[in-house]
Amino acid sequence: MKKVMLVFGTRPEAIKMAPLAIALKNDTAYFETTICVTGQHREMLDQVLNIFGITPDYDLNIMRRGQDLYDVTARVLIGMRDVFSKYKPDVVLVHGDTTTSTAAALAAFYQQIPVGHVEAGLRTHNIYSPWPEEMNRQLTGRIASYHFAPTPLSERNLNEENAQGQIFVTGNTVIDALHMVVDKLRNNKSLAEEQAKALYSAGYDVSRLDEVVDASTGKLRRLVLITGHRRENFGEGFIRMVTAMKDLSEKHPDVDFVYPMHLNPNVRKPIHEVFCPEEPDQQVVNSKLVNQKHPNFFFVEPLQYLQFVSLMEKSYVVLTDSGGIQEEAPGLGKPVLVMRDTTERPEALEAGTVRLVGTDYHKIVNEVSTLLEDAEMYEEMSHAVNPYGDGHACQRIVKALKNRLKTD
Repeated sequence: MKKVMLVFGTRPEAIKMAPLAIALKNDTAYFETTICVTGQHREMLDQVLNIFGITPDYDLNIMRRGQDLYDVTARVLIGMRDVFSKYKPDVVLVHGDTTTSTAAALAAFYQQIPVGHVEAGLRTHNIYSPWPEEMNRQLTGRIASYHFAPTPLSERNLNEENAQGQIFVTGNTVIDALHMVVDKLRNNKSLAEEQAKALYSAGYDVSRLDEVVDASTGKLRRLVLITGHRRENFGEGFIRMVTAMKDLSEKHPDVDFVYPMHLNPNVRKPIHEVFCPEEPDQQVVNSKLVNQKHPNFFFVEPLQYLQFVSLMEKSYVVLTDSGGIQEEAPGLGKPVLVMRDTTERPEALEAGTVRLVGTDYHKIVNEVSTLLEDAEMYEEMSHAVNPYGDGHACQRIVKALKNRLKTD
């Protein structure tokens, strides 16, 4: 048997690694699978682990109040030194672009343990956008022996960089995770009702989407789902983004706008400044006051993954600066507008499932309005083929690992 260790620490990593962990653990004839979490995210990470029924074998629990990238990198590097020395895996699997992934890969390299990089080869070719994720990906790619690229373009990026080791095009595991969760929601009525209640408690009543807003056509109220938390957008960029959201809600009163807010004060402060300028406390967003002034805008606290997927499935348009949502939402037929100037997922741009609007106020307002008002344009984006996979990426990764570990 081959000893495989999966290392991850943030909520996005956990979502994308969970179906792979399950697939490897199910293959007990060939793999001894161990899971180590770093706790780079804590509560959000634990929520995902609970959803997929995963119990870590090791937990570094590095999260500290006020930590920065130096702290995260150092704690992961030192923590993984001890874990690898104790367990001695045959291969270490890391994911994507986080500081956890890069530090864990470096720790494995220091002990000459082969690294498999899941979601390898995504590039913007601008080391400061997204920051620090673009450099994290490149560094991890230089260390890895096995590169599990989601698309042919990712494979081409790695070949152009003369990446060492072997490259496998597998699709993205996030689509595997999405299919698992959506199937649960669709086939378990009580689970779906539970998520609706949780969303109501968080501040949004999904039954609003059953309201007829145009009696002549029978058109129902629609939902624009918003996420925003990128470091490179902090400051004036975020002010422009939030101002555009506020003005869109006033322009389209028959559409609901729901924004699950990140905990980072750099996210909440500009929201407060735009929506609650008359309140002195600039760290707390008064959601009730916002809703009184803007009855179709809802700021809610961070959602668990099941709740977020449930809301995403009910949405009409997704406005985001996230990376993973650029892959997930098109898997549900949802057009995505990306509030970034660059994307490491150009396949989505080429396929027509996403568009870049950056932090430009006018682009955000115009593009969202176009999708809400132009049915033909909406259908074109909604029915574009998602380039990130068919839900079988984990099967391909497991097969590739079997074949390579037999010969290496």
